[in-house]
Amino acid sequence: MRTNIVTKKVPGDWHPADIIAGLKKAGTNMSALSTANGLSRGALRNALYRRYPKAERIIAATIGVSPAVIWPSRYSK
Repeated sequence: MRTNIVTKKVPGDWHPADIIAGLKKAGTNMSALSTANGLSRGALRNALYRRYPKAERIIAATIGVSPAVIWPSRYSK
């Protein structure tokens, strides 16, 4: 029997495709942004699915918003 694993998305958090599109609009992508910040190529991708404050700050700064705007569930009190 095969089960599908679905990543739970919290309402209010940006969809990963929207984050990737925001980076593309800024003229970059996850891999390039990762290596430009001294990280491995796939490091920033982890922030799409789990808490990773350093990566969240890098992504948000590149898009031009606060990390709390992209991931309100991670920054709400």
